[in-house]
Amino acid sequence: MTAPNDRNDNAGVPVPVTPAGASSTAPAEYPPASPAGRGMFGIQGSGDVSGFGGLVRQRKPIEETPRPYGGYFDEVRDALEEAYPQFGEAIEKVVVDRGELTLHVRPERIAEVCQVMRDDMALRFELCSSVSGVDYLGADERRLHVVYQLTSMTYRRRVRLEAAVSPDAPHLPSVTAVYPTADWQEREAYDMFGVVFDGHPNLTRILMPDDWEGHPQRKDYPLGGVPVEYKGAEIPPPDRRRSYQ
Repeated sequence: MTAPNDRNDNAGVPVPVTPAGASSTAPAEYPPASPAGRGMFGIQGSGDVSGFGGLVRQRKPIEETPRPYGGYFDEVRDALEEAYPQFGEAIEKVVVDRGELTLHVRPERIAEVCQVMRDDMALRFELCSSVSGVDYLGADERRLHVVYQLTSMTYRRRVRLEAAVSPDAPHLPSVTAVYPTADWQEREAYDMFGVVFDGHPNLTRILMPDDWEGHPQRKDYPLGGVPVEYKGAEIPPPDRRRSYQ
């Protein structure tokens, strides 16, 4: 079998080849000033996909999807609009993308909307399977988004709720009274992104120490770490690794 760093000549015989980007001081080098060749996951022209290599992706603004949406999405919207008189005030926009229905909800209304989504007989979204955070740094003034994945086991349907807050006022009502499964998930979003869930029964850090400063998954959090030794090999922190070639 041919070694990963070998290539075949015309006769099919493996010929040793020096790996691109390798040097005697690897792996703890700063990335070169010039753009790297091939990065992780097939990325071209950047060191890697961690952000340390300078990879920038242009984001398109999220626009409301015109009706009809297709599938059961229209039925879910109509049922919520009928059951919730404040629909026009609470729902900022409805987006269908990649086969998913997302209701963008005003932050102060998120618990009310969840209550209706769970209790209305035409909706019956009994399960909140996930509460997660996203940081849209540079793309949205309200850059901290919280995403709720709801599932109707009665009708076998799924829907996403999304609420956005700013780092200056990162407050959302807790939905633990509606969905007890959100308890630890809200704690993780608080720990990693700094979103404060008002009314949570015990909003404390869940991954980081209680006295930790900052929120590690915010995109302006400084990149760093400590060297880790693993089976005799030392793995440097991310900001000390060489670029992937």
